[in-house]
Amino acid sequence: MVDCHIHMVLDGIWWKDAIGRHSQAVQKDFCRKALETYQGLGFTYLRDGGDRWGVGAYARSIAPEYGITYRTPLAPLSKQGHYGGFIGKQYENLKDYSRLVQENRQQGADFIKIMISGLMDFDQFGVLTQPGLPGDEIKELIHIAHEEGMAVMAHANGARTVEAAAAAGVDSVEHGAYLDRAALQTMVDMGTVWVPTLSTVGNLLGKGRFDETQVRKILDSALENVAEFFAMGGLLAPGTDGGAWAVPHGSVTEYQWLAQIGVQKADLEAGIREIIRKF
Repeated sequence: MVDCHIHMVLDGIWWKDAIGRHSQAVQKDFCRKALETYQGLGFTYLRDGGDRWGVGAYARSIAPEYGITYRTPLAPLSKQGHYGGFIGKQYENLKDYSRLVQENRQQGADFIKIMISGLMDFDQFGVLTQPGLPGDEIKELIHIAHEEGMAVMAHANGARTVEAAAAAGVDSVEHGAYLDRAALQTMVDMGTVWVPTLSTVGNLLGKGRFDETQVRKILDSALENVAEFFAMGGLLAPGTDGGAWAVPHGSVTEYQWLAQIGVQKADLEAGIREIIRKF
């Protein structure tokens, strides 16, 4: 069992309270309990999406005690004024970004995570909270990180944003809402690993927090795109976004959502191997 996208800093309930508890000092008991849960379920590999308080870094330091290989980018990086500042570090320009990449690498980051789009608006199908960054800027972000010898995980939604990231050689795309054939084909052609985090949508059903009709449309769209990508020979890897709302640590729902469209554990092996090799 592996989960290629979690956030140890979050608790699956409410992000502000979770971050608040760690902001003064890492809540070590919480991290140990989460790792115990993963261990008990047979997880042997976890890839964190990062945080700026050192929670993922602490979890990585103790994960071997639980038989788990743990990878973290340390703080994810986002452009000032764009999505991501709540959990990571922000940069003003490419020079500033380059400095943060070097800083993360020197502090022991396993890879670089970039935040290059907004989130889905779960009450409005087809709507993102922010558009993606320009394609030429995305290309430069990935190039700078690769020049430092770092693999790149990209939080990315929207067809053109994902297409630009894949064309620039991004190592994995996280989430990937509202893609089209061109974006899917570019990911296939470039060998991009897609971690669709279906659990962040599917686990909302029946919770009453968002418009159920819209959530179902978003989920159906995602399932359709993932099924098409799989049929095209694309590389998929399971990632729940563990810690996100309605996604507790140790959730196995990603395997269940993927199985609904005929993607079984064995079908994920190539994508998982690529994640482990690069990250």
